[in-house]
Amino acid sequence: MRVALLCVTVLLIHATPLRAAGDIGLGQYLAAECVSCHQPSGPRDADIPPIVGWPEDQFVAVLSAFGRKQRDGQVMQAVAARLSREEMAALAAYFGALTPQP
Repeated sequence: MRVALLCVTVLLIHATPLRAAGDIGLGQYLAAECVSCHQPSGPRDADIPPIVGWPEDQFVAVLSAFGRKQRDGQVMQAVAARLSREEMAALAAYFGALTPQP
């Protein structure tokens, strides 16, 4: 019984992806559009929030909400609607790896 339980546990651990990390290189490539408004050093104006250093899960959740039109903002809704989940994760990894500038 213990051997069977151990085997099932090992199979579950190896079969379940922990969390797919975003591709930072892809995120950097995709970020060209983002940084036209969201400056890596901070917001260009008060209406555009900085996105550098955000936790990846929060970044993806916000983009997803824009894509589903659950958050207001026509520009962000249009941008997020054409991003795949993989692209959102890549952007989250890239911007999450940057250090906010003072």
